[in-house]
Amino acid sequence: MQHHHAPTASNGESKTRPHFVLVPFLAQGHMIPMADMAVLLAERGARVSFITTPVNAARTEAVVRRVRRAGIAVEFVELPFPCAEAGLPQGCETIDLLPSDELIKQFLDATGFLRHPLTQHLRAQRQPRTCMIADSCNPWTKGVAEELRMPYILFHGPSCLNMLCVRMILRHKIYERIGDPFEPFNVPGLPHRLEISMALTAWFITMPGWEKFREEVWEAETAADGFVINTFEALEATYIECYRREAKGKKVWTVGPLSLSNKDPDDKAARGNKASVDKHRILRWLDEKAPRSVVYVSFGSIVRHSPAQVLEIGRGLEASGRAFLWVIKEVDASSPEVEKWLSGGGFQDRVGDKGLIIKGWAPQAAILSHPAIGGFVTHCGWNSVVEAVSEGVPMATWPHISSDQYINERLIQRTGVAVRVTVPGAHVGAEEIEKAVSRLMD
Repeated sequence: MQHHHAPTASNGESKTRPHFVLVPFLAQGHMIPMADMAVLLAERGARVSFITTPVNAARTEAVVRRVRRAGIAVEFVELPFPCAEAGLPQGCETIDLLPSDELIKQFLDATGFLRHPLTQHLRAQRQPRTCMIADSCNPWTKGVAEELRMPYILFHGPSCLNMLCVRMILRHKIYERIGDPFEPFNVPGLPHRLEISMALTAWFITMPGWEKFREEVWEAETAADGFVINTFEALEATYIECYRREAKGKKVWTVGPLSLSNKDPDDKAARGNKASVDKHRILRWLDEKAPRSVVYVSFGSIVRHSPAQVLEIGRGLEASGRAFLWVIKEVDASSPEVEKWLSGGGFQDRVGDKGLIIKGWAPQAAILSHPAIGGFVTHCGWNSVVEAVSEGVPMATWPHISSDQYINERLIQRTGVAVRVTVPGAHVGAEEIEKAVSRLMD
């Protein structure tokens, strides 16, 4: 087990300093805000143990840099990830590295295998622990907290509206009385009517074979001593009030937007992973564009597109006539069909300097804060939504996955433009994309 050590207090001081154990879910969209929270807690004088794995630790360069520069007490604890034990290819230590969605079940089983090494590590630590803050997608952490008699706080990465909907669906067991996943139902207990179908809510609620995980999530939710949510009162006041009422006297802390804790431009640019294109090149390209004239197109770390869908996005952007900055997943960009169309098909020649394509990871926070960005075509992942809201960038919503994305879209709809998608993974044509981009940028 390796550690990146940060400066820690002398023994006398460490007895009185609060010590938080943070256990993120191993997916980029979950680890990024929790790493921000680790820094914020440590900057306020706490000690933090941030639980990670070797591959994920290698992706937190920017956070390690922030920690070293500030001289704060964050320790990155690397637990070996049990790939072989769970039947996963070596190195698949985060959701976006899985070669196929069929492996998600094994991946979640593998995260559960971290329970024993985490318990051992915490037992070996001499310092008293104030509490554990664990991602709600890690319900196995409840057992660790109980065994070590630690206060147990759940971290909700998605919107409060989404967590309220999930809580109500689980509490009222709505999945038991709805046979058709596309049958609309009204979510009970909300301050207004919200009609949705099971197919568009958290996938683990209705997917066959996930009943045990669903029960564990609900048990952790009801056992938690309190909740930390990456949102803020001005954005979701009525839902936060509802959630507090539902949580029956348990503390609910709103600590968002955690992305705003990144003040340094270099940290902002490296947030989450190493950018695949030099950030200075991206920012120079944006500097040459008029204010609010560029549409930014990106779909987070997990969403994948078929070659046909990538081509439709490109055609829609080209037809819109707008300047665009388009992020394509490395795995999507490397398909022979896409490669041929981008270069041999003349797409890049036709759009010229009007379009910049990034293959791989992009420095999103740095891009969204640039004055040239006038709109954002997004999959409605919560980090993306909060980053765009924080920078005042309007959104065109295109949810892809049954997690929190369709419910987050409902929150944006009053101010955003929708790319109409009613079925997860539905193919969207160039015309629809062009229409959404034009409405967004007008």
